[in-house]
Amino acid sequence: MTRVLITGGAGCLGSNLIEHWLPQGHQFLVLDNFATGKREVVPAVPGLEVREGHIGDAQFVEQAFAQFKPELVIHSAAAYKDPADWQEDARTNVTGSIEVVKASERHGVGRLVNFQTVLSYGRTSVSPIPVSHPTAPFTSYGISKTAGEQYVLQAKLPVVSLRLANVTGPRLAIGPIPTFYKRLKAGQKCFCSDTARDFLDMSDFFSMIDLAVQPGAATGVFNVASGEAHYIKEIFELVARHLGLPAMDVPVVPPAADDVPVVALDASQTTKAFGWTPKVGFEDTIRKQLEWYDRYGVSDIYSHLSSKS
Repeated sequence: MTRVLITGGAGCLGSNLIEHWLPQGHQFLVLDNFATGKREVVPAVPGLEVREGHIGDAQFVEQAFAQFKPELVIHSAAAYKDPADWQEDARTNVTGSIEVVKASERHGVGRLVNFQTVLSYGRTSVSPIPVSHPTAPFTSYGISKTAGEQYVLQAKLPVVSLRLANVTGPRLAIGPIPTFYKRLKAGQKCFCSDTARDFLDMSDFFSMIDLAVQPGAATGVFNVASGEAHYIKEIFELVARHLGLPAMDVPVVPPAADDVPVVALDASQTTKAFGWTPKVGFEDTIRKQLEWYDRYGVSDIYSHLSSKS
């Protein structure tokens, strides 16, 4: 049994991790301010405690660590709700990361796993992007997450920072898949950004993080991705086909000023360090996501972009 503290545990990745690990008998403490996370995904069940608060609040973080005494920290919290709110992005993604690191050091945490955005790489002509590629973020979210990662990597304890592709799975509420599903289901018009992204199934994310949290496992920065870029129009066509809609023309527009044209990540160093490779192909990844929406629907949709697709 491990005592696991998860920041942002009411979000998509955090809540899925809890469901993945809770049956193993671990004890969890979730810290979340519910800016984008949902209370109902972290219900009152044995082995799970939830505290509402902001990780930029030093007293809140210190009390949580002092009372719970975590052995493992998963730093999943991130602010991205309002691209123009630089102060909140900095408070959560930079100051919050610092508070989590310092508390982890003070309380003898055995390992800290940080979730990082691929937007840290900025715009690059390299595809897939190796983990050694320089960072060059240009949005508030990307800049603040990259600064936060740099502080995390200074921690005086074992740290793994995972630069994640677009992970799909239960409760996904960001990006083109839920957007197209919700709009097409409602008979609304859509458009496609002329961009491409790297999509990873939740089960492949689980298999990687199971390796990353092991005592003695590799530390440092790693890409976690399929290594393949798929255009947003491919997503649109798969969603339309899944919903039984006839073939239709859809406007394809240039990337927004705060978007990145093509993102695919080279995970070869991750494979070398952990022996990990993704198992679920692109179409199966999207199909599984759409089948989840068939059962549970789409609620809120968020974006780190100022122009939503």
